[in-house]
Amino acid sequence: MLVAVKRPPTEFVMQGNVPEKYINLLKKDYGSGVTVKNDDDEYEIATEAAWYKELKAKETPGGNLRFYRRLHKMTQPQLGALLEVSKQKISNMENGIIPISRQTALKLEKIFKVRAGRFI
Repeated sequence: MLVAVKRPPTEFVMQGNVPEKYINLLKKDYGSGVTVKNDDDEYEIATEAAWYKELKAKETPGGNLRFYRRLHKMTQPQLGALLEVSKQKISNMENGIIPISRQTALKLEKIFKVRAGRFI
């Protein structure tokens, strides 16, 4: 019988100008498992990125309601029972057929632990 054990990965993080001799030392001891990554990539703030702005523009109160309901693994009837409304009313709010009232948004804030403004 053959038993194979995979060695857990070891990660070294070094920042700044690391001398080549230290990198070579690690390569000598750890072989081909040593990867050198250059962190010169430029980063941008997500809220200023075009893709974020596009997603934000498509965000609707009903879409947010559906997102948080699904995130909490609730069905429309379950959420309706918590809000004391019908499943159909939940569906209508999610699809933008009827608006979400301020009172309902405040109840949703307590249920989902997010600001009521997401639903208005």
